[in-house]
Amino acid sequence: MRPDTPAEHIAEAERLIRTATRYPEDQEPLLLQAAAHLELADERERASALYDQLLAADTTDDPSLIKALQAANLWEYGHEPEARALIQGIRAAAPSDPAPWEVIAEALETHDELEASHECFTEAATLLAPDNTPLTPATTALLTGRHRVRRLLGLPHDDWDMVADTRHIGPIPLDELHDPKRIWALGSDDPAELRAEIARLRAELGDRRAALSRPFPVAILHWPARELAELLTSYPTLSTEYPSHDAHLAQVEAALRTLTASGTTNLGIVTASVPSYEAFAASEKTSPSSPSLLAEYATTLAARGKATPWPPTPTTPCWCTSGRAYGTCHGSTA
Repeated sequence: MRPDTPAEHIAEAERLIRTATRYPEDQEPLLLQAAAHLELADERERASALYDQLLAADTTDDPSLIKALQAANLWEYGHEPEARALIQGIRAAAPSDPAPWEVIAEALETHDELEASHECFTEAATLLAPDNTPLTPATTALLTGRHRVRRLLGLPHDDWDMVADTRHIGPIPLDELHDPKRIWALGSDDPAELRAEIARLRAELGDRRAALSRPFPVAILHWPARELAELLTSYPTLSTEYPSHDAHLAQVEAALRTLTASGTTNLGIVTASVPSYEAFAASEKTSPSSPSLLAEYATTLAARGKATPWPPTPTTPCWCTSGRAYGTCHGSTA
C-alpha cells in the first residue's frame, strides 16, 4: 500500500534511509526516493539535507538530476535565489539526460515562469530530440510538457506539438487536456461538463503519477520457479498469494498490462530470491510469511536499481526466463 499521510511518508523515508545505510552502493536511488517522500510530507529542509548529502558524495551518478530536484525543493520553501542559480547552472551544463530538464522546466512552470519554462523545454528538445532521432518515453515527456506550457502561453502549434499530440496515448486528447480554459468548467452547473472535467483531471492525474514515479519504476515481483518452490516450502501461508508458478507468471504479465492501460509508465520487473527476501524481512523486523511485506520488498529492490524495464521488445528473451522471445511467450496477444 502506498503511503498517503505525512506520517506514512516520513516513516517510509526513514525506512529508505536505514536501507541506504545498509547498502551504501545503492545510496543514491534510495536517498532520492527518501527525499521525495519527505517532500510529500512537507519536510523540505530534511529533503534538502539529503540532496546536499548526495551532491557531496564522490560516487554520485547523476548530479544534474539531484541539483534539479534540489532546486525545485528549495523554491518550494522560500529559497528562490538558490533555486534559480541551480537552474541556470543546469541549463549551462546542458545535460544529456531528459530528467533534470523536465524537473527544472516544471519548477519554472509551477511558479508561473512560463516563458522561462518554455525556453527550458525547447532547449532540451533541441538538444535531446533532434530530427530523425527516435523518441524515447523520456524525450516524449519533454515534448508533452512543452505542449502544455505553449497552450498556457497561447502559442500556435508547431511541429513538436504535433509530435506530442501523435505520441499521446491517453483517453483525453492532449489539446483538450492542456486547454487553459477548462478550469472554468469547474464552475459549471451542467453535470455533463463536470463529468467531462473529472475525466480530464483523472487522465492528468495518471500522467502526474507517472511523472512522480519516473526515476523509480513501478515494479512487479517475479519469483523464478525454483525460488518460488523454496519460498512456499518455507512459508506455506504465502500459497494464497502464489497458487502455482504458472499462475504467478500470468499474474505478473496481467498486472503490468493493467498498469499500462491505466496510463502508468516506467514499469519494471524485479527478480526475487529467498535469501534476499529473508534478509529484507529481518531488516524490517517482520516475518517473511507476511503477504504485506512482498510489495515493500519489490519497491526496495526497484529503488536499489534492480528493476528490468518492461515490456521487452517482441524479439527479446521473455522476462520469465523461458528462453523464448517475449512476442511468442508472455508478450503474445493470445
